[in-house]
Amino acid sequence: MAAVACDKFGPADLSRVIALDVSAPDSLEEYDTLKPHARVLDGHGDSVAATVVWATADTAPILTVLDSLTGWTVVNRTGQTGRLVARSDRLVSNPLSIRTLAAADTLFTTLVSTVDTVTLSADSVSDSLTVEVADTIKSSSGGDSLTVALAGRPVVYVITYPATSGPVTLVTNDSTHGLVTTDTVATGTSGIAFVQVRLLGAPVPDSVVVAAIARRVVGDTVPGSPVTFVVRFRP
Repeated sequence: MAAVACDKFGPADLSRVIALDVSAPDSLEEYDTLKPHARVLDGHGDSVAATVVWATADTAPILTVLDSLTGWTVVNRTGQTGRLVARSDRLVSNPLSIRTLAAADTLFTTLVSTVDTVTLSADSVSDSLTVEVADTIKSSSGGDSLTVALAGRPVVYVITYPATSGPVTLVTNDSTHGLVTTDTVATGTSGIAFVQVRLLGAPVPDSVVVAAIARRVVGDTVPGSPVTFVVRFRP
């Protein structure tokens, strides 16, 4: 996400500071730190040395700027959209909108078993290989933790066995028959993501191993990853 603030200038003022070019990721998870970027530009479009100061543009503290000069920012309240602005002398950037997200801290399967046996047929498809991405909130009173499902989080499914692609594919609907060995599925409103394994043809593998991996916005692997599923094909 980027925004530019500009100042008016005449044809002989190309050496003057005339623009503030800013950018930042469009989302931030709690416990992570965001660092926005800013460049002060002259009339030639070249970067010039200048002091840039960052601040929030919200009356309610959705985001907290830890350092106004570096722009280091953390989440104060999740599930909302905060705004950052940059200033340099008379230039003020347009607000950068940043969604604040709860941190995913657990990935687990909702199935009783991670092993599924499929009887060979005209269209052999496994049961859904289901995982949930959630945020675990510990009780301050020492009671049971609260597990909050997180929607819209990416889960990467990968066929890790057999090593040779071809006989099986990952599918997310009944009509798909194309070969897919790696697929990214976003969790639904209940925090659930799933794929199925479809047999495309011979040779029929004795089993198929699928790994499910969830990652946070900053790229860190969510604890519990990978969840490993085994699909067996039997006559």
